[in-house]
Amino acid sequence: MSTIDLNSDMGEGFGVYSLGDDDAMLEIVTSANIACGFHAGDPLVMASTLAAAAANGVGVGAHPSFLDLWGFGRRPIMGERPEDVEKHLIYQIGALQALAHSAGQKLQHVKTHGSLGNLANEDADLARAVARAIRAVDRDLVFVVMPGLETERAGEAAGLTVAREVYADRAYADNGNLVSRKLPGAVIHDGDAAATRVLRMVEDGEIVTASGGRLKVKSDTVCVHGDTHGAVDMARRIRARLEGAGIVIRPFGEWLA
Repeated sequence: MSTIDLNSDMGEGFGVYSLGDDDAMLEIVTSANIACGFHAGDPLVMASTLAAAAANGVGVGAHPSFLDLWGFGRRPIMGERPEDVEKHLIYQIGALQALAHSAGQKLQHVKTHGSLGNLANEDADLARAVARAIRAVDRDLVFVVMPGLETERAGEAAGLTVAREVYADRAYADNGNLVSRKLPGAVIHDGDAAATRVLRMVEDGEIVTASGGRLKVKSDTVCVHGDTHGAVDMARRIRARLEGAGIVIRPFGEWLA
């Protein structure tokens, strides 16, 4: 019987502003990627999201970004030195780790957000900087990566445990990275279609690219973005489809070697 984790990005409000239905999503997913203040989130939002995740038995991890509140971390910031990005990541991971520790919780993982993640997937120097930052804070943190790309290679080279991630609601380019959100069809909104493709990815071990190509992948966790329209319904359909196929849904921190 196979096991998979479901993850979603959370805590992406700021001050009086909120984004997504975290409370509903936390009843479905098994891991939460919590914004650390650079693209969204603040200390109060981070703390309340940690508490809500604990109440639902959901594993928690840091979701660091480029320093880009205005662009929600989705603007590519070119020219940042990898060693500087490394310090930014240590800062963000450390902030969430401290809040978790104060509440008796332990971080499970780190997953890069938005443009930072997309660039690191194809830039070996940036990917290594991310891996170094994670290892510097806590070498037991799991590095969530996209299979076959630079982040996976950097995580393995750094001796980190990696969780290979596939996306329920995003289209794939032929190189295995995500299609830019600027392009039509990059985001999938049909919950049934997403559930069908996720089951194929998990059971068949492959993803189908936007051009119709097929890439073999190993998946440990499935991401459903919480900030898209209909995200909660999509996550619920995906979980039901996976469990209906006999797949166990659990936080990867409990079973990933």
